[in-house]
Amino acid sequence: MDARIGIRNTKSMLFKGLIVFLAFLITIPLIIVLLYIIKQGVTQVNWHFLTHVPAPVGEAGGGISNALIGSFIMVIMSSIIAIPVGMFAGIYLSENPHTKLAYYSGLCVDILQGVPSIVVGIVVYFWIVKPLGTFSALSGSIALSIMMLPIVIRSTEQTLRLLPPSLKEAALSLGVPYHRVIMKVIVPCGFAGILSGIMLSVARIIGETAPLLFTAFGNPYLSTSITKPMESLPHLIFTYATSPYDEWHNLAWGASFILLMFVLVLNIFTKLITRKWNIQL
Repeated sequence: MDARIGIRNTKSMLFKGLIVFLAFLITIPLIIVLLYIIKQGVTQVNWHFLTHVPAPVGEAGGGISNALIGSFIMVIMSSIIAIPVGMFAGIYLSENPHTKLAYYSGLCVDILQGVPSIVVGIVVYFWIVKPLGTFSALSGSIALSIMMLPIVIRSTEQTLRLLPPSLKEAALSLGVPYHRVIMKVIVPCGFAGILSGIMLSVARIIGETAPLLFTAFGNPYLSTSITKPMESLPHLIFTYATSPYDEWHNLAWGASFILLMFVLVLNIFTKLITRKWNIQL
């Protein structure tokens, strides 16, 4: 008996060691990428870099203020479009899981989640850019919002399904209208999961380049008009990284560092908010 227990303990320790080793192994590529981007990009970041537009070819200096403002505007517009629609769709799917509409809607969400981003960009190009006759931040925001929708819908649906039915039953038994039960009881209780999905969707679209090539297109000047072409960080990185100029390569590394830090801060912020919300609940 003691020999069997010893063998089992040995196997358990070996298995735990293998799991720890593999968990550490998968972090190595991430650490290498982070360190390399930080090494190449942190030296390029300064106040001038953040507050000036790119310099013409052949001139030193320049910055990425046009891309920073453009990315901020398009992410805000995409969130305004996608978050309400995604949340209401997720609520419907969680409240009516056995209806035909919910089944086919869920199927469409799964298919949409697997559609390549460049395909979304082409579709929006033919839907909006060609009829309007111009590239614009509006078309770019719509393309990004389409990519946000599946993540917001599924995170909302799965979060609300995990809540115990007694929450809704207790509120309904007190005579609270159904819509108030959903908005005042169910959604607040699932706020942590819903917020995580929203932040995850924002983190995904902030680095997308392909759909913006066909929609927002880019702009070397500072623009805040949503009906005109607008620059973004991913498009600027793509353009400058593939250019033959060393000065533009440096700007691309600096922009990559800024984009990386934004995604990192966004994820840390999400973890802190969700943890605080769970403690309060």
